[in-house]
Amino acid sequence: MKAEFFQIWVFLAQSPLLWLTLTVLVYLGALALYRRSGLNPLVNPVLVSVAAIVTVLLLTRTPYPQYFEGAKFVHFLIGPATVALAIPLYNQLARLKRMAWPVGIALLSGCITAIVSAVGIGWLLGATPETLRSLAPKSSTMPIAMGVAERIGGLPSLAAVAVAVTGISGAIMARSLFNLLKIQDPAVRGFAVGVASHAIGTARALQVHEQAGAFSALAMALNGIATALLVPLLLALL
Repeated sequence: MKAEFFQIWVFLAQSPLLWLTLTVLVYLGALALYRRSGLNPLVNPVLVSVAAIVTVLLLTRTPYPQYFEGAKFVHFLIGPATVALAIPLYNQLARLKRMAWPVGIALLSGCITAIVSAVGIGWLLGATPETLRSLAPKSSTMPIAMGVAERIGGLPSLAAVAVAVTGISGAIMARSLFNLLKIQDPAVRGFAVGVASHAIGTARALQVHEQAGAFSALAMALNGIATALLVPLLLALL
């Protein structure tokens, strides 16, 4: 029976649609669980989905390149999904113009803090220079972080892990932290999440409030540009 199941699995694993279907079904299941939990941040659908898919890959001994080859259409959709974030941002254009100076100051301080804190904590814990360069761009979106890490002598794969951990942890902790600090303005909450937790935080912000999602999308885009410009300069100073 075990041998027959293994043969069936080997056959199915050759189909490119298997991993795409599995990814979509796992995320839908994680999203349903998230909603049933009352949007508990500890049951973040991205975190649950990643854990579930990694478990399946380990149990089936499936190499990641094989999985990615089947599920890469999801990766392709990141581009259109990011562009679509311009719609809620456009709806908040009037308020954005009034907040241009606060937004600029918040972006600069948030970006510098993210870079310096990552490098500083890593240095205190004895991380190698290569690791520090990989951690520096952790609060930008994954494509930018990986590109920046590679250009400055870091490891793109480690940068990708740091970005994922940053985004998930930010999405989990943001609401409680904002409530603790008594920050209620959706625009402020959204912008802070976008600077600190990029796309994963933005997805969470969109679920909570349209205005929060719009400002989070703006912060994510601007912080990606700022990170690419500031990381080489700050590392040279540090």
